Amino acid sequence: MNFPPDVNKFIEECTWTFSKTYASTWPHEYIVEEKIDRELYGKLAQHIDTYGQKQNFYASQMIYYAFEDKVYWHMDNIINRCEKNETYEIREKEGRLPK
Repeated sequence: MNFPPDVNKFIEECTWTFSKTYASTWPHEYIVEEKIDRELYGKLAQHIDTYGQKQNFYASQMIYYAFEDKVYWHMDNIINRCEKNETYEIREKEGRLPK
């Protein structure tokens, strides 16, 4: 299921912030609900939570939504995304999990 057109446009036009805190272990970028259009943020979060798939992240499970070359996940007031090859699942298969 693709993102609705308005959400897709929102994703493309958002300024995503690269997470410096996890740059060496879990490179990803994020947006924060309070700093952007809250209605479109809500639509994006709902789409991720509705159409995403549960996957492991160490001992916990998260809902991830893969679209084109990125994977998105929603955590409270933050939406994260990373390149598909940087997901836990891929890195585990390739033996590239951080120590």
